[in-house]
Amino acid sequence: MTDRELDAAGITDPALRAAYRRCRDLNARHGRTYFLATRLLPVERRPAVHALYGFARWADDIVDSLAPGVGADVRARALARLQEEMEQGLRRGGSAEPVVHALADTARRYAIDHAHFRDFMTAMRSDLTVTAYPTYAALSAYMHGSAAVIGLQMLPVLGTVVQREEAEPYAAALGVAFQLSNFLRDVGEDLDRGRVYLPADLLAGHRVDRELLAWSRATGRPDRRITAALREFEALTRGVYRAAMPGVELLEPVARPCIRTAAVLYGGILDTVARDRWAVLHRRSAVPRRRRAVVAADGLVRVAAARLRARIGPGHRPPAHADALPAAALSPAAAVRSPGVVA
Repeated sequence: MTDRELDAAGITDPALRAAYRRCRDLNARHGRTYFLATRLLPVERRPAVHALYGFARWADDIVDSLAPGVGADVRARALARLQEEMEQGLRRGGSAEPVVHALADTARRYAIDHAHFRDFMTAMRSDLTVTAYPTYAALSAYMHGSAAVIGLQMLPVLGTVVQREEAEPYAAALGVAFQLSNFLRDVGEDLDRGRVYLPADLLAGHRVDRELLAWSRATGRPDRRITAALREFEALTRGVYRAAMPGVELLEPVARPCIRTAAVLYGGILDTVARDRWAVLHRRSAVPRRRRAVVAADGLVRVAAARLRARIGPGHRPPAHADALPAAALSPAAAVRSPGVVA
């Protein structure tokens, strides 16, 4: 499947193919939801998404995944080296470092604004020193670089049916919605790293502070005040999804199933957290495999319908059954069996 993607994208240089494979491996290993949604894109666009994800994953690992005891100064130097490699790679159109090599090639092919990558790196550096956010406005400033720009990087790859500038606010908002979902899911793990992403004023409105969160994390005991704060944060996140979703219709039809599927899966994190009674300080909520498979199957139906419409052409409608496969086709087993889909 990797060779098929690379061939379809016209990537022929052996070193560049190896670079994209490295990014794809990072996506498959670390981004199950993201990787699953990517499988719904036209095959020739997938390598670019892998490159964007691979670079973001690498930077994030420097911030969060180094061995215990490694100080912020060491991580800062590693991020500085990565940024220098990135800047040179973007200028030259390539790099000896495989992940940067693929990123630079993707940026060139799709004319992605280099400022988006610089803003992302700024946000990654801030994670080394900033451990809390007083307001949602302050958190939003951080999320511009850590999440919104990911949506903006993706937009040229997805394509739009309107001027790109019209779709950009929606793409940025969806990136933010995804990250807010992760923040809610990862409250406990982030607290272990010394960070609280939930705005301090939102917490204070429910008489919650870092000390209470730490107590709940350490003892495994819930607290109604914490639950109320988490529910408010969930409601805030759902509002961002509602604001972002109209942008899906501004994308090229062949890209819509991918993004709609990603939105359903990431939004499913909120449903799972609620089902687990907001126990995110005590365990990690995960969207069940069966649910991911069903959503992927629905995405496949939408992909098939979009491709059929493209073949038929404008001014014609596909048969009534084009958007509705038999119920058996929507089963989790069908999703797992379907070519190119990994649940």
